[in-house]
Amino acid sequence: MKKGSLMPNLKLTLPHPDEVSLANFLTQSGTFMDGDLLVNRDGVRIVSQTEVEAPPPIQPADNQLSLADIDTIKVIGKGAGGIVQLVQHKWTGQFFALKVIQMNIDESYRRQIAQELKINQSAQCPYVVVCYQSFYDNGVISIILEYMDGGSLLDLLKKVKTIPEPYLAAISKQVLKGLLYLHHEKHVIHRDLKPSNLLINHRGEVKITDFGVSAILESTSGQANTFVGTYNYMSPERIIGGKYNNKSDIWSLGLVLLECATGKFPFIPPEQAEGWTNFYELMEAIVEKPPPSAPSDQFSPQFCSFISACVQKNPEDRQSAHELMTHPFVNMYGDLDIDLKSYFTSAGSPLATL
Repeated sequence: MKKGSLMPNLKLTLPHPDEVSLANFLTQSGTFMDGDLLVNRDGVRIVSQTEVEAPPPIQPADNQLSLADIDTIKVIGKGAGGIVQLVQHKWTGQFFALKVIQMNIDESYRRQIAQELKINQSAQCPYVVVCYQSFYDNGVISIILEYMDGGSLLDLLKKVKTIPEPYLAAISKQVLKGLLYLHHEKHVIHRDLKPSNLLINHRGEVKITDFGVSAILESTSGQANTFVGTYNYMSPERIIGGKYNNKSDIWSLGLVLLECATGKFPFIPPEQAEGWTNFYELMEAIVEKPPPSAPSDQFSPQFCSFISACVQKNPEDRQSAHELMTHPFVNMYGDLDIDLKSYFTSAGSPLATL
């Protein structure tokens, strides 16, 4: 196997909802199916219509990853949904991230999971973390992802405290390109954009991750636990249970960038407490209080305007990712050749093992 050949090689298409029925799901141990997508312990496979009745076992291709071919190095992340491990391919030495989600999957949620696995594995964008393979075995979903050795923006913030405007402009441009791809090419709403879901590497790249996983967790968490993950960045329309679209991701982006600029979460708890101890008080603040803004005495008018364009309470008043790409802030430092590679490297690489 040649190094670098481990790229997604399936051309996946989402079936029309009318074409998908629960009758198509296979309930034998370790396997389930949705439309033309078969998922089990050996990976993901597209099956023909004639195979739907009795699909054959998945035979991994030569350039597909198998869980048996990787060694676990260490745990590099933990969350409510599971853990992320740094793993290494035995034959090539290539590093990957393995996200392991343990859950008891109710049959009614299998369609949603299969749909999201399709979206993950079919996504091919330089600004979205690559998903190489997905597996399901005995209630555990394992997803092999591109390894981003710089960690997340959350990790970076813990080191540098605040990120200067020129670097924020370069970061925002990459994130917007990723959102453009998800919103307009894949027709996906991320739902959980936050500093820990924006990953960086030593090449100065910023990539969005967990856009499908967040939906899986949300759909399987039950109505009582709708607010999975970090709800701080959730848009007002989502908090009140209203209809929402991809503009909800723009609200989250605005809060993330403002936090990176100031070093503080934009909605300050009462009396400058360590954090919000009451979930409902935070929700009420986001819905009822005026949207946060960048202090005009600390930041450029362009940055202040960009944040304002993101965090409008009415989603119709927010700019789209496409509109924000032409915002003066995103392009005001372009001629200075901002070097994110050096900036990320100088801050240290918390995940790298070599």
